Amino acid sequence: MNKISIIIPTLNEAENITQLLQHLTNNASTTKVQEILVIDCGSDDDTQQLVLELAHTNNKIKLLHSERGRAKQMNIGAQNAQGEILYFLHADTFPPKAFDQLIINEVSKNNLAGCFRMKFNSKHWWLLLAGWLTKFNNKACRGGDQSLFITQKLFQKLNGFDEKFTVYEDQDFINKLYNIGQFTVIQKWITTSARRYESNGIWKLQYHFWTIYIKKFFGASADDLYAYYLKNIKD
Repeated sequence: MNKISIIIPTLNEAENITQLLQHLTNNASTTKVQEILVIDCGSDDDTQQLVLELAHTNNKIKLLHSERGRAKQMNIGAQNAQGEILYFLHADTFPPKAFDQLIINEVSKNNLAGCFRMKFNSKHWWLLLAGWLTKFNNKACRGGDQSLFITQKLFQKLNGFDEKFTVYEDQDFINKLYNIGQFTVIQKWITTSARRYESNGIWKLQYHFWTIYIKKFFGASADDLYAYYLKNIKD
């Protein structure tokens, strides 16, 4: 359990992808990261070209293609991954130094899935509080921006991400992990962009996220959640 496959779903991430790939290369061991798989679902900006340019100088970086939908993208990544540990990461989220060793340390203690604490690149008090809450190992404090590591074996056992979900796929899968008592929080900071809060408005976006959570709790379908997202939230 000493090889990690990093899986990054992308759609129009030219603004972030070069910085992220360089960050991952500079903050991880060359012997512990098996590969960095970028799974693009049809970007019409320079995302794919930027990934290919970096792949020419780093053979661990690979560009794959998928239909649109983050669950589908991440499943494609997992199907092509060669590492014993999968590490799912958003394109605007930057893990701490030696993140690979931190993950391997947890897996060696039989913590087979988990995430890092998270902070936004914002000083707004609500986002600071939201980040602080991620230190607690409770599923109400979880989200995809905190990244997710999981052994390949456990990921397959849980049948991967449910591709019915276009949104909420991260939370749905994390709930499965909590249901089997297999989740840990590494007490190191991962930093993610607050760009969606800035473009939608902090309180407006938080309200809509809470609404999606409540709708799912009361049995809303994956299609209902996506329809609500499309109507109310700007990417």
